[in-house]
Amino acid sequence: MEGSSQSDQPVLVADVEVTAVRPGRTEFVLQGRGTDRSEYRLEMHLDVPVDQKTSAVLGELFAQSEWRVWRSVRSPIAAPNPRTRGMKTGA
Repeated sequence: MEGSSQSDQPVLVADVEVTAVRPGRTEFVLQGRGTDRSEYRLEMHLDVPVDQKTSAVLGELFAQSEWRVWRSVRSPIAAPNPRTRGMKTGA
C-alpha cells in the first residue's frame, strides 16, 4: 500500500478456540483458550432480542467456532478502565 508504514498493517493478537458459550436474551458470552494458552472472553451484544430457540441455535454455532483477532498497531493496547465500562463517551 502506497503511503502506509509497516505499523499500519494489522497484526494477529490471538487465535482462540471457543470452550464455552453463555447465551442471553440479547447477548452471548464466549470464552476460550488461545494458542498462547491465555484465556479470552468475548461479549457480543445484539441490537434486537432473539427468542429462546434462536438463541440456542446461535449458541451451538458459536460453540463450534474459533476466533482470529487482528489489530492495527497504531498505539499500544490499553486495559479498559473498569470505571468507564459500559459508558458512552462524547458530548
